[in-house]
Amino acid sequence: MRTALVRLLSAAGIEATSHASADEFVREEDCAGFDCLVVDVHLPRMDGLQLQAELKRIAPFASLIFITGRGDLALGMHAMRQGAIDFLEKPVDEEALLAAIRRGADQSRKQRETHAERLQLEQRCESLTPREREVFGLITRGLLNKQAGAELGTTERTIKAHRARVMEKMGADSLAKLVRMAALLGIHEPRN
Repeated sequence: MRTALVRLLSAAGIEATSHASADEFVREEDCAGFDCLVVDVHLPRMDGLQLQAELKRIAPFASLIFITGRGDLALGMHAMRQGAIDFLEKPVDEEALLAAIRRGADQSRKQRETHAERLQLEQRCESLTPREREVFGLITRGLLNKQAGAELGTTERTIKAHRARVMEKMGADSLAKLVRMAALLGIHEPRN
């Protein structure tokens, strides 16, 4: 089955490798670099659901597609709630599998890009002074310079200067981009 799947994926232009067990895969040096995994639910030692839990720790951006010879609705629902892309029964429809793999790989790549962008934004945000961080939060919440100045007890002109430095340090050429950055950074999310 593994050999047939690798051939199918290779014929579809998808780079693929196979592993005899979940344990073998987890021991792989670069298991976090995979975009999408096709996993049988019923594996020896570490089953597919246990692998799914382990992947959240060691390969958080890898997407997972389950295949099974024994359809179990409850098992499938659990896997999907935990983030699986799809839950397919054997014999697997090739087109459905290829479509699921493409969705999973796209999702994985987008999550990696968003994560990398967030790390870059966090570094830029670290370069802001405490006052610039306050101004960043206020202007991306929708306050005008005058309103932000009143809230911080300073002048509109001072806020304009801080705002210009925030825009420069964050690499934003518009307020809309700065608002998007604030959203990615979770600036306005309630803190626990």
